[in-house]
Amino acid sequence: MFWHWITRLGEVQILLPAALLAAWVLVLRRDSRRTAGIWLLCLGLGIVLTLVSKLAFMGWGLGLPAFNFSGVSGHAMMASALYPMLLATLLPGSCAAGRWCALGVGAGLAVLVGISRVHVGAHSWSEVIAGLALGGAVTALVLMAQGLPRGVPRMSLRTAVGVPLAMAAWLTMMPAFGPAFNSHSMVTQWSLRLSGRPTPYTRSEMLRDYRQRAAQGAGSA
Repeated sequence: MFWHWITRLGEVQILLPAALLAAWVLVLRRDSRRTAGIWLLCLGLGIVLTLVSKLAFMGWGLGLPAFNFSGVSGHAMMASALYPMLLATLLPGSCAAGRWCALGVGAGLAVLVGISRVHVGAHSWSEVIAGLALGGAVTALVLMAQGLPRGVPRMSLRTAVGVPLAMAAWLTMMPAFGPAFNSHSMVTQWSLRLSGRPTPYTRSEMLRDYRQRAAQGAGSA
């Protein structure tokens, strides 16, 4: 039950609204608008790369069977691209050390989401690591471009208190009571339309073919 609740913290319908709210907080101050733009642009690129990896596997069987890799974990990517920035952006005050701690807590939460994907049987470790790395790259690019932990917008008391409380309520209530969004089914349909396959390529097929090739190679040797 614990891991199923944690894994929902990586769902796109939960994280995207939270990201847009955090970006709005950054836009409130003119000198932070660049941060918001870079963040959303890098996030969009991460989503596209994740989607392409899934389409390539389900539609054309492009994976790495030696590493049990069938596509980047979208939950892990979203979590590592969003939680560190969310916590650092919405943390009241201007202490740089506190913001680095917030980034660390966000990264830890993203790692938990990644681990949960393995525990619920949705992904392999290689897919989770790829997702965490891609999302971490999004966070790193934003930090290098703007240096967010060194300063964030000064907010009114209402915003500084209300926005984090609203975010906390959203991230607590949605995994428990919000409807699940079956993004895998949607991506599967896209892969079939693009590739023309009647059925999607699966992990079991990839591993079966890999074992057969390995056996044939051992036999010919």
